[in-house]
Amino acid sequence: MEFTVSRADLVRELNLSQGVVEKKTTIPILSNVLVEADGDRIHLTATDLELGIRASCPARVKKGGGGTIPARRLLDYVRLLPDGDVQVKIQENHWASLVSGRSRTRIAGMSRDSFPELPQMPEVLAEIPIGIIATMISKTIFAISAEESRFTLNGALLLLNKGELTMVATDGHRMALVETTDIPGINASYRALLPRKAMQELQKLASDADPAAIVRFSGDDNHLFFQLGERLLLSRKLTGNFPDYPRVLPKDHPHTVTLERDELRGAIERVAQFSDERSRAIRVRFGSNEVKIHSSVSETGESEESIPSTYDGPAVEIGFNAQYLLDFLKAVGEPQVSFLFKDPNSAGEMRPAGDKAQQYRYVIMPMRI
Repeated sequence: MEFTVSRADLVRELNLSQGVVEKKTTIPILSNVLVEADGDRIHLTATDLELGIRASCPARVKKGGGGTIPARRLLDYVRLLPDGDVQVKIQENHWASLVSGRSRTRIAGMSRDSFPELPQMPEVLAEIPIGIIATMISKTIFAISAEESRFTLNGALLLLNKGELTMVATDGHRMALVETTDIPGINASYRALLPRKAMQELQKLASDADPAAIVRFSGDDNHLFFQLGERLLLSRKLTGNFPDYPRVLPKDHPHTVTLERDELRGAIERVAQFSDERSRAIRVRFGSNEVKIHSSVSETGESEESIPSTYDGPAVEIGFNAQYLLDFLKAVGEPQVSFLFKDPNSAGEMRPAGDKAQQYRYVIMPMRI
């Protein structure tokens, strides 16, 4: 196989593979990227057996074929080359020869025969703007459980219904739910558990694309497929049953307080400096025309801040994990947020104030302090 490709194009596409390629693996071939030359393009494929990505870019192909090259080493080297063309030739002994200007390098590769074959994308189920998917991921991914033993919570529930897309994530202490309606490209119903790593790779794809660019989505019994232009991300589904999230959503919120997001975020960040390092517990007291945020650690000190509000209900004090509150406030884009609550022992809920395009609900369990 022999071809000439632009260094910039090669670096851009190789960058996409880095989140997928296994860094430490007992299967050496998974550290490599499969490079195939065909027609006037080269195709790059990487996988860790759970996640896979295919990308391509234009090239002048002198001789078609394929081979595998260590992905990290290839990217690190090509990134250091000056702008211009790179000539790549993979010989029969699987060594890759790279020539760029006065630079000549050889990298030991491996036979393509042992590289895993990725499944083909089935019939498309939906077409969704990548910006919508990326926004929904940013509003839910932080609520995914970090405990590997709770594997059904190591991703988000993805629900498709006609014209609607729903994403839900929970770690058992809080739950983030976002629904987007009026998506004409969704005409089928589908339900699957999307792993966190796949969500992170989708965000990478979105960062390099127009928000209006369309993702063609599909799924089979074991895999999920996301095609964006010439790039295809595929992920193995998580197995198991996701919690019955509608039962967790609070049915009754007698009290609501609307606050400025940045003002609330700043107050929590400052007060949390004096919270317990493990529990991150703070007290939020809703009183007449103000909200007080307080924390204290006997050895360190204490802090309290007051935020004006229009609340005129009964005084209620609730304990929360400060980090959980901050995660929501960092993800939300609206300038005001609403805090909905019942009593110190019931789950609270946060929502963006005036959220029209998406319904975003964040349920957070109280703490005993």
